Amino acid sequence: MDNNRSGQTINIEPPLKRKFSFLHRIEDHVQATTLSGLMEMVPLLVTIVVLSVVIGYADRFIRPLGFVDGQPWDFPGIGLIAGIVIFYLVGLLITNRVGRAVMTAKNTLLNSIPVVKTIYGVTQQVSTSLSSQYRFSRVVFIEWPRDGMVALGFVTGLAYSEATQQSMVVVYIPTVPNPTSGNLAFVMEDDLMETDITVEDAMRLVFSGGIVLPDSISLARVPRVRDDGELIGRFETDRG
Repeated sequence: MDNNRSGQTINIEPPLKRKFSFLHRIEDHVQATTLSGLMEMVPLLVTIVVLSVVIGYADRFIRPLGFVDGQPWDFPGIGLIAGIVIFYLVGLLITNRVGRAVMTAKNTLLNSIPVVKTIYGVTQQVSTSLSSQYRFSRVVFIEWPRDGMVALGFVTGLAYSEATQQSMVVVYIPTVPNPTSGNLAFVMEDDLMETDITVEDAMRLVFSGGIVLPDSISLARVPRVRDDGELIGRFETDRG
């Protein structure tokens, strides 16, 4: 601090303080930029690591086999290809009655063995939730759990009454972030709010607890009388 002849007070910042302030800004910039780059690269790095581990384990299991070792088809990655073929054949198997009976018997057996049933049950729940996007027909919103609030749900089926000639939509409302538990609602078609969110985007939304949002969300009521459709709105989302 210094006083000039006119009596005014002039604050003089010490050079050392200015130097540390400049270094602090550089440090903040480097830290923030590095963290942003890391967060951007994490999905790619995790994908590479997971694929490397999976391919490595598959190769260590498949390549030593007699009909593979030393053959022209003995190359890195053959284990993954063999795994895909096996999964495809299992998928074909469970599409018929005999295959489904075999899978049911397998589930019953494994779920009856102590310790094994715990591990198998948890794994089965996780795989069911991950594959559920292929079973849900579409994403909707309904007023839940009270008027004025809407909840995201997945359409799992349709119930039709010939007596009243009315149909009700079966909607599964998942909990966040574990979609293996939730609520089941039977909703009149006219009470549904249709949306343009895909099942895949909705599953990301549920698993992330609302952190991973689609670019926009459109809601609209589409009753059976199509001329009376009501556009509710389109909401732009900020994903950070």
